[in-house]
Amino acid sequence: MDQDKINKNDFIEIKYTGYANNEIFDSNIEEDLKKLNPNSKPYKTIIAVGQEMIVKGLDNAFIGKEVGKEYSIKLPSKEAFGERKRDLIKTIPLRAFTEKKVNPYPGLVLTLDDLLVKIIAVSGGRVITDFNNPLAGKEISYKFTVIRKVTEEKEKVEALFLVLFKFTPQYEIKENVIIKGPKALEVFVKVYSDKFKELLGKSLVLEEIKLKEKKEDKEKEHENHISNTIPPKLKSP
Repeated sequence: MDQDKINKNDFIEIKYTGYANNEIFDSNIEEDLKKLNPNSKPYKTIIAVGQEMIVKGLDNAFIGKEVGKEYSIKLPSKEAFGERKRDLIKTIPLRAFTEKKVNPYPGLVLTLDDLLVKIIAVSGGRVITDFNNPLAGKEISYKFTVIRKVTEEKEKVEALFLVLFKFTPQYEIKENVIIKGPKALEVFVKVYSDKFKELLGKSLVLEEIKLKEKKEDKEKEHENHISNTIPPKLKSP
């Protein structure tokens, strides 16, 4: 195994820009991102290679590549955002929108049941919707560079949290990765513990903090903060 090249399960930081129909649709490169939205700021992207944390075809393309070198790749739709599916064209009663105070019209794109949906047509009391990814059925191209291999354990842990959990919980790293929080987080631990074990050699463990305890801790912290911010001459002797 060539340690100077990217291998499966390596954690890497990447810079990339994605194109569809020769137009940018996604990027974390500042000059390209500004073309999408002048107010956007570039963000750090860290992935574990071969874990499909990004588009499958791009994910596979990292294997064997060198750090610091720019590459380009074209992907057919099946290796990108998939083919368009007719069964994802659905008719929904208009009242499902009006009850949520949404006025649907052709071309409107919104989130419905945590899925991105485009309104195709509105007729009478029916709304024809498209749940296909907007890039489904399209050939996609990317330019990308592997900035570095990520070796720090903390960065790897937080990268996994962001991709798998969609947020970073309170945690600490010991023999295992210990998540501190309410029992509700147990479902995340059960689902993703094996993945953490596979990629980091550490399982996920939940250290339950009851909501009441957390509230008391916050109140104590707030009291300490107030005490520390009172001018000395006003404090009780």
